[in-house]
Amino acid sequence: MFNDKKHLFFDLDHTIWDFDKNAEETLHDLYFKYKFDDLFNIPTSDSFIETYTVNNHRVWGLYHHGKIDKPTLRYLRFADTFTQLGVDPSMFPTEFEEEYLAICPTKTNLFPNAHETLAYLKDKYTLHLISNGFKEACEKKLEHSKLSSYFNTIVISEIIGINKPDPRIFEHALQNGQALREQAVMIGDNIDADVRGAQNAGIEAIFFNPLEVEKPGDVNYMIKDLKELQELF
Repeated sequence: MFNDKKHLFFDLDHTIWDFDKNAEETLHDLYFKYKFDDLFNIPTSDSFIETYTVNNHRVWGLYHHGKIDKPTLRYLRFADTFTQLGVDPSMFPTEFEEEYLAICPTKTNLFPNAHETLAYLKDKYTLHLISNGFKEACEKKLEHSKLSSYFNTIVISEIIGINKPDPRIFEHALQNGQALREQAVMIGDNIDADVRGAQNAGIEAIFFNPLEVEKPGDVNYMIKDLKELQELF
């Protein structure tokens, strides 16, 4: 199936690095440190984390397509959460976000079989990373989770000024990795940014789907566990 492939391009957040789990741990601790249980009159952090997670996914989708910038993304995900939970967003403490941004990228929860699979693939293929994340956060995640050594090249959208699904970021990644598109495969969780973005750039793509959502008809390949890559490759 992939016998002619030599270069594998990975997404980072929600594909290797478990963003939601790492965010949940960080938000849970800060929820009580900043006494949000009193502010929202909700004794557990569950509603806050669930609401934030939905908003975070939504604003990242806007950011992927250049509809909002970095400061707006960081503002809206918490402001909208406050509004939806019935609290004036002006009451959101900026120190909360500063601590969140400092702590969350140092968390090391990865998806199951991440290190095992990357180590296996690195012996057979040239591995690369393409992330729409922010430079400082990406670098912290890679360092603390000990992921950098797997990748020959790392492309961070904030540095080059182009986000997935724009075909130009995939063109840049191919050139940067000295890879031919017919020899490349993109692996990522986001159907729009990773899968369709790569396919529109002429690169085969694999949809990483740990949540087991329904596979769209235009998605050719899907895995539910990173370990499945060891069977495909």
